[in-house]
Amino acid sequence: MRTATLGPAQRAESLASMAERELDVLVVGAGVVGAGTALDAVTRGLSTGLVEARDWASGTSSRSSKLIHGGLRYLEMLDFALVREALKERGLLLERLAPHLVKPVPFLYPLQHKGWERLYAGSGVAMYDAMSMARGHGRGLPMHRHLTRSHALRVAPCLKKDALVGALQYYDAQMDDARYVTNLVRTAVAYGAKAANRARVTGFLREGERVVGARVQDVEGGGEYEIRAKQVVNATGVWTDDTQAMVGERGQFHVRASKGIHLVVPRDRIHSTTGLILRTEKSVLFVIPWGRHWIVGTTDTDWDLDKAHPAASSADIDYLLEHVNSVLSVPLTRDDVQGVYAGLRPLLAGESDATSKLSREHTVAHPVPGLVVVAGGKYTTYRVMAKDAVDAAVHGLDMRVAECVTEDVPLLGAEGYRALWNARARIAARTGLHVVRVEHLLNRYGTMTEELLALIAEDSSLGEPLAAADDYLRAEIVYAASHEGARHLDDVLTRRTRISIETFDRGARSARDAAELMAPVLGWDKDQIEREVEHYQKRVEAERESQRQPDDLTADAARLGAPDIVPL
Repeated sequence: MRTATLGPAQRAESLASMAERELDVLVVGAGVVGAGTALDAVTRGLSTGLVEARDWASGTSSRSSKLIHGGLRYLEMLDFALVREALKERGLLLERLAPHLVKPVPFLYPLQHKGWERLYAGSGVAMYDAMSMARGHGRGLPMHRHLTRSHALRVAPCLKKDALVGALQYYDAQMDDARYVTNLVRTAVAYGAKAANRARVTGFLREGERVVGARVQDVEGGGEYEIRAKQVVNATGVWTDDTQAMVGERGQFHVRASKGIHLVVPRDRIHSTTGLILRTEKSVLFVIPWGRHWIVGTTDTDWDLDKAHPAASSADIDYLLEHVNSVLSVPLTRDDVQGVYAGLRPLLAGESDATSKLSREHTVAHPVPGLVVVAGGKYTTYRVMAKDAVDAAVHGLDMRVAECVTEDVPLLGAEGYRALWNARARIAARTGLHVVRVEHLLNRYGTMTEELLALIAEDSSLGEPLAAADDYLRAEIVYAASHEGARHLDDVLTRRTRISIETFDRGARSARDAAELMAPVLGWDKDQIEREVEHYQKRVEAERESQRQPDDLTADAARLGAPDIVPL
């Protein structure tokens, strides 16, 4: 089984190694596009480095709607090329590249008008399915179906009877976005890439006009490294313009940030066997199944405040509750909301003043020799963006380079996953874990579940649930620090797990238990454990306070009340 370990020793070795000899490609930014670019480059045989200022996926790529989808609403905009491309990628992810992480999810679209709406919406969904099948990667999902009102209400009893005259049901896919990116980074490292998080680019190295590398600060250790590379790829998403400013050149395009917020509510608050998709005056609203929860989102508003910690205001929360309650027979209240998160979409500026109409296409540019910039796009098509970025970088390399092969490179944990899934009852009997626990592990780690089971075999206490977060085993916290590059408590509770949005206390009661599990792996003493717990609790309180504020400005100010960096 191919694997990779992203522990403290590997991080230190990666930084030293990247500074030691010139790389072919250095990728800046480890969201889904940067991580995908590193995997694309290294699997073409290029020596590759990846640096991230904070944590893997700590920006946009951990705060999405968690959907892998073709973009049904882009059909209405007649953007057939984008939909076709995304549907192909959806099929590849479901069937070949990451079947352990990407899963089918059903959606119900309530119809509110007789006759014409069923014809109009039905033809669109039929085209969606047809385009998926035409790409040869749609057979893993059921076809759409038309439902009468009574049938729709049996499938989704939560709906008001007068909210629909009938419905359509179709399928897309979903994943845990932050977990996906972490797995993508590990896959790149397994093929030979060097990767370090908490490693911030402070400037670019220049020889005349040419960019020949970057100065990188070790945010944890305090050292600074000069990492030289034949080509540097700027994949920093909503930070693209900021990173570009370090070169001192005007960018060929600009990236605007659009804020989207999501609410997380317990599964029993909405009585339905399917997700929902609802039309709003600006866009669409999703109600997405999420384990023992629902995710309700999203908003789409311009954002020009703090990019690292976009804040959800009280007005944002009210907007989502108002729209979802317009169709629910038992309305949601603020007390039903377990978690709230806000993310920023990187949109290419210029097409329209309204962020919902800005381009979801991506662009690759070569603004100065030695530097490639990739921006825009959507999560589902990250692999295409990565391919285009590496293709552009290859033009600047004086060597023959192989074509992209990532269409045939499964992520770690994918190969053999279905066989292990079929054997889950035997694994449960062998390990003493309940079969539901084994399924949980397989759907988060695939065949790398064996590595977690080995930890539990060495220390049976790791097979117990984490305090105040029963969905997760204590072994997962240790594994996050030892194998997945988690450096701080915040990394584990917000990204390696989703405890920060899946519990009413936002992970505050789990914090100490988790920190004590991480401490031996990361070499923390008692004082550092206290600092980690205190920092996390301040973060939770700052987020809660921001969500009480009436608008973006006051919410942003409240969120910035918590420190960004854990003191060492």
